[in-house]
Formats: sequence, C-alpha cells, structure tokens
Amino acid sequence: MTRSQKLFSRAQKVLVGGVNSPVRAFRAVGGAPRFAVEGSGCRLVDADGRAYIDYCLSWGPLILGHARPEIAAAAAKALRRGSTFGAATEAEVELAEELRRAIPSLERVRLTSSGTEAVMSALRVARAATSRDLIVKFSGCYHGHVDSLLVQAGSGATTLGVPDSAGVPAAWARTTLTLPYNDLEAARRTFSKLGGKIAAVIVEPFVGNMGVVLPRPGFLEGLRALTKRHKALLIFDEVITGFRLCYGGAQNALGITPDLTTLGKIVGGGLPLAAYGGRREIMELVAPLGPVYQAGTLSGNPVAVAAGLECLRLLRRDRPYRGLNEATTRLVAGLLGAARAAKVPVRVNSAGSMFTVFFCDSPVFDYASAKKADAKRYARFFNAMLREGVYFPPAQFEAAFLSAAHRPKDVDRTILAARRAFSKV
Repeated sequence: MTRSQKLFSRAQKVLVGGVNSPVRAFRAVGGAPRFAVEGSGCRLVDADGRAYIDYCLSWGPLILGHARPEIAAAAAKALRRGSTFGAATEAEVELAEELRRAIPSLERVRLTSSGTEAVMSALRVARAATSRDLIVKFSGCYHGHVDSLLVQAGSGATTLGVPDSAGVPAAWARTTLTLPYNDLEAARRTFSKLGGKIAAVIVEPFVGNMGVVLPRPGFLEGLRALTKRHKALLIFDEVITGFRLCYGGAQNALGITPDLTTLGKIVGGGLPLAAYGGRREIMELVAPLGPVYQAGTLSGNPVAVAAGLECLRLLRRDRPYRGLNEATTRLVAGLLGAARAAKVPVRVNSAGSMFTVFFCDSPVFDYASAKKADAKRYARFFNAMLREGVYFPPAQFEAAFLSAAHRPKDVDRTILAARRAFSKV
C-alpha cells in the first residue's frame, strides 16, 4: 500500500469522504487520491515521492507555478509582522488599487476569502440595487457553493452527478433561472417574460467549470445589451479567468464592461483571497456605506494580500501571456495529434492557458454537449497519464492549466506521455 493510500484511509476516518473538497477524492477517475507534499515550478510531488508535471495547478491560481520565490518571500515577510489583525492595512489598499488599474470596471472593491463569498455577496448587492429577486445563470456554470446557484451547476456537482445539492430549499432554487450557455435566444425569451423581475445575469465569460467552453460570437455582447435594456445587472464571474487570459479580466480582452465582477484564485497568489467589485454607485450599497451587510474576520488577510499583490505585480511586470498561450497552443496540437494517431475521438477546447480534453467527436459549446463526453474514457486517460508522471485534473468536467513555469521540455514530455496514454483508453 502506498503512503497516499494509507493517508487516504486515515483521512476517511476523520474527514468527510477523506477530503475537504469533493473532486479531490478521485471518485470520478477511480483509485486513491495522491496526497501532495511539495510543489516547485510546474512539478507536484506526492507523499510517495513521485513527481508529476502539474496541469491542475490548484485548480487555476498558480499561473506562475508552485512556490514562486518572490511570492513565498512576500507572504513570509507579511507573516513575520502578524498573521491577522482584524483591522485595515495599507497592503489592502494597494491590492485594491492594483485591481482597479488592471480592471477599470472595478470602481470600488471589497476583498473576501473565497470565490463563493464573492459571488454570494455580488448577488446580494445586485438584488439590493435592483429591488428584484431573480437571478439568471447558465447550465454547467459553477459559481461556488452558493445555495441558490447550485442548480445545474458544473465543476464537482457535474463530476459527482449531483446537479442540485441537498439542503437547498426549493424556494431559494426558484429564485434562479437556468438557461443554456451560448443560447442568446433563450435569454431574450426569458427577459421578454420576466425582465422586470430579474436582478442580474451571472456568467463565466469563458467557462471553466464544465470543462473549458468558449462564448459564441455575440453571446456575451447580447447579454450586455439585454441587461441594459431591462435595467438588470450583468455579473462576470472571473474567479477563474481573472488574470488568466490577460493582465486583468476576460472583460478586458472582450471589450465588454459588466456591472459587477467576482475574482479569486490568481488574485490571491495561491492563498485564500477573493474579491468582488464594480460600479461605484452599486458597490456603495455595501456596509458601512449602505444597507447591504457583508463582513469577514479574515477578509483582506495580510498574508494572503501580500501574496496576491506580489503575484499581480509579477504578472504586470513580466506579461507572460504570449508565452503561456503559445505553449498551450502547442500542447493542444500535440494532444490532438496523439489522439488522432490512436484513433481516439477527442475535442480539445482552449482559451489562453486553460484547456479541456473532451472524449467526444462533436463540438462542445454548452452543458448538454459537454455531457456527451465519455467520462469513463477520460478516467482511463487520466490514470494512464498519472502513471506517466503527468497530473491532469481528476475529472472530465474541469479545466486544466499551464503556468509560466512550464517549459518546452515539459510540453514535449506531456505530448509523448499522451501518445502512450491514448493508446490505452
């Protein structure tokens, strides 16, 4: 029995399912999860001393790789001054200023500790700003474990085959209208019937939580026009895409300005930190200026803020996006070539440095088409790649990521591993 297997056996006696987040349990791919002990650059090392080229990267935050020395040093320096104060700090101001410079739509910002908190708070603000209750989301888009949004959610909910969570009151779920992603006509019909009751539309501009799915031309622009016409708010969930596709948000690359934005993952530099923000008049509804209450003892934690601020400064200085995109394009081409050689039908969707290998032979453009992918075949592929020393996300319906620490030799090795893995699925 490996050390990871022994640890998982111990964990199941004290942790729910042996994990602290469901997808980590490897139920979608089988076998015991690998217990991580160390990360460096693009390498992840498990409890048995096995090293992997990591394309999970803590589900997206590590755009500069594991244990980037400057980020580690910034966090360590902050920790020496104190782990938390429950009081305002100058670094919080600096991080908010950095965010606003990078994403102009963030006229006012509030820091939180998780993407779920950011989304939950943004929805509360949207309802207060519009005096309406209904929220529109899209099937397969996951916005954290907010009660009212666990309706046809992606991410782990899709992986586990549980589109709706137990414990969510039916009345709360009824405040959410779920539409097909990329279906602008469905959104128009919904607004024609219920536009006066809809507070906001929340959407991942590039989806990462049913696997990577790209917006069709005109879809997001159409949502922006619809929400303006009906005086509803448009919320971009950029927890994944914020600083992933370019410096700033996907909204910068798309030229679309939402009313509110949620951020997480990269903005914390690998530590628990998230944010939401938007137009000044909307955000000033939040306490202490307005009636929308939201608070958090560890919001703006000084250690997390130091890590996030250093990460963003490095991204602004180095602008690694061209290299990241080129490496991803090369990897995607290699994966497709390996699959063709093995006569395995796959589609690979990618946006910037995020991608997903779907085991299907038709385009993936929404939740229904993503669900046609063969998750069992992906599980065999995942385990074959794991044996080759490559760590992909342990679920078909998740995004994989590259970091600035991935070198051409890592991409080459991954393509060679994929050639062998596709022959075994």
